[in-house]
Amino acid sequence: MVALDINEHRLSSGAWLSKLKGATGPLVGLLALCVFLSLSTDTFLSVRNGLNILDQITVLGIMAVGMTFVILIGGIDLSVGSALALAMMVMGWTANVAGLPLPVGIAFALVASGVSGLIVGLLVTQFRVPAFIATLAMMSAARGVANMITDGQQIVGFPDWFMMLAIDRHFGVLTATVFLMLAVVLAAWLFLHFRSEGRMLYAVGGNPEVARLAGINVPLVTIAVYVVSAVLAGLAGIVLAARLDSVQPSSGLGYELDTIAAVVIGGTSLSGGAGGIGGTLIGVLIIGVLRNGLNLLNVSPFLQQVIIGIVIVLAVGAETIRRRRA
Repeated sequence: MVALDINEHRLSSGAWLSKLKGATGPLVGLLALCVFLSLSTDTFLSVRNGLNILDQITVLGIMAVGMTFVILIGGIDLSVGSALALAMMVMGWTANVAGLPLPVGIAFALVASGVSGLIVGLLVTQFRVPAFIATLAMMSAARGVANMITDGQQIVGFPDWFMMLAIDRHFGVLTATVFLMLAVVLAAWLFLHFRSEGRMLYAVGGNPEVARLAGINVPLVTIAVYVVSAVLAGLAGIVLAARLDSVQPSSGLGYELDTIAAVVIGGTSLSGGAGGIGGTLIGVLIIGVLRNGLNLLNVSPFLQQVIIGIVIVLAVGAETIRRRRA
């Protein structure tokens, strides 16, 4: 019995190591980046700066969870930035123009973003439109609707309690929006590793036909994943609105690229079937730390984009080499 327990422990440890393996490279990169910035700047290693980084990555972190699900099934979602803007404008119009309570506006916002994801899922599964084209079309359509809601005008001014969600630090440390991001990340990690539905995503991404033969409803899983991705983008939009105390239809421009970059840097394969939330969180932190450090070093915003692009290429290249050697 003792030998059996030891063997089971070894198997369990091996399983955990295999789950962490894909995120090892990004984690080493994150630590190296932190060491470099600590030596290059006087303020990077301060508690205040660390908390600021956490505040700054909340929107990206929530969106990256949904994008992880999409890429795990071998898809792509270019519409998340527009879904974010759509949710913000629906919430703003419902609460500030229609006069409904803000929680009702938030609910409508999440429904609106979820509908955009549902349309994408149906286009991909029922009409066989490639995910790239379907989400590109939704990126344009959702952005257009967001502008139509207020004729391209921003809406400012929300209740104080809403703005304080992104300002008030509970226990003197974390804001409610950071707690929300951490809760989303934890829930997604538990879902992928301890629920059969989570393992279905890996199966669909690994080989959709084999997954279908195994009894998995591939179209339903695909639709659900795009809906979740859009809803999380809408939730990220609500968090962004709390941070800005305003909503505008131009919000979220370029966020889809940052979100995909965070997931890819974190080790999730663009071909699907491999990756996880742990690596995505590290990827989000890498982008957040990199941008924060470059700002502290007074690097031009245009050069920052070049540097982040190089980091993405290096991350994808390193992952490709690792998989070939595996």
